Amino acid sequence: MGNWQLETKAVQGGYTPKNSEPRILPIYQSTTYKYDSAEHVAKLFDLEADGHMYTRISNPTLAAFEEKMTILEGGVGALSTSSGQAATTLAILNICRSGEHIIAASTLYGGTFSLMSTTLKKVGVEVTFVDPESKSDEIKKHFKSNTKAIFGETIGNPGLNILDFDKFSSIAKEMGVPLIIDNTFATPYLFRPLEHGANIVIHSATKYIDGHATSVGGIIIDGGNFDWANGKYPDLVEPDPSYHGIKYVEQFGKQAYIVKARVQLLRDLGSTLSPFNGFMMNLGLETLHIRMDRHSENAIKLAKFLENHPKVAWVSYPGLPSHKSYSLAQKYLAKGCSGVLTFGVKGGKEAGIKFINNVKLAALVVHVADVRTCVLHPASTTHRQLTREQQIFSGVTEDLIRVSVGIENIDDIIDDFDQALNK
Repeated sequence: MGNWQLETKAVQGGYTPKNSEPRILPIYQSTTYKYDSAEHVAKLFDLEADGHMYTRISNPTLAAFEEKMTILEGGVGALSTSSGQAATTLAILNICRSGEHIIAASTLYGGTFSLMSTTLKKVGVEVTFVDPESKSDEIKKHFKSNTKAIFGETIGNPGLNILDFDKFSSIAKEMGVPLIIDNTFATPYLFRPLEHGANIVIHSATKYIDGHATSVGGIIIDGGNFDWANGKYPDLVEPDPSYHGIKYVEQFGKQAYIVKARVQLLRDLGSTLSPFNGFMMNLGLETLHIRMDRHSENAIKLAKFLENHPKVAWVSYPGLPSHKSYSLAQKYLAKGCSGVLTFGVKGGKEAGIKFINNVKLAALVVHVADVRTCVLHPASTTHRQLTREQQIFSGVTEDLIRVSVGIENIDDIIDDFDQALNK
């Protein structure tokens, strides 16, 4: 498999049936497992043997999905979760105690912004938001002695800014903290953050990984490329009393982070992905490369159409030369800029609402990254809980319409937008 291209790994990776076993990954819809001896079970619970203890912690279907995502992102291990929000939460809590601090780009998905600005604060984790376009020295001023990570999105949602990985990875290395990247919009087909200095990658697998709006889930991929024994992360090097004093770095080496996330946080918090949803996401991955090519192709064509439409005030898509992240998109996203764009209708918010109410092929849904084209007004939905100042800081204006461009025929998509704009 090591010589296979990414497209082949997306189809074939993660599951290899033995003689007379099912060709397609089965759904292991079981909470528990049978063992031949008490000694073997004891070794499982002491983390001395491979195998499954309980589906809250691991499951064969989920293990295959996790292995495929590990292969696609180029990591050393992965952990599936019940949602993308759960993946973000576990990724941070795995290395942050109460009283500690992280730095995050301000241009985040509204749910992630709320998690970091409100909920994490309640459990004692402070988050400082920075403008990702700030100079390195300005960003470094916000670091503290207890800063444990820096967090960003490959493609901001919904601002669609592209993160400067050279800058952010250099800052992370200099400050001795991991760079955690949400790669949801790009997917490992369009971009692999671990190859550009990231240490931990997360996805809302609900989006392009599943790709068909059927299943909610998330995943964390460990790059195995960070020194957790640098003195800042005692929970990974000191004995864990809940496992008879296991030291994660000492026992699991490069997989220390992801093993701890599974056997400690997933065990205790229980934000487990269901085997059925894991099966659906593994199935979605088999066509990821085909879909992402079409999403990207359709999005740039629609963006160019909207940019020249007399009823459109502005268009934001990283594949357009007019976009502020165009040069970064050319540098990091050579295969395409994914399927999400934003625009504003002349006449502002009210004109935008009329547009949304008149589309016929596109649907108004609180979702993104589906094979079907959909539209949304973030200021009144996904970013509604943010203050006006926070919305602007996140790149959300009142007239902004987010479009998730599907894989339908592009002429039909353009015709639909044209008729709605003309109304």
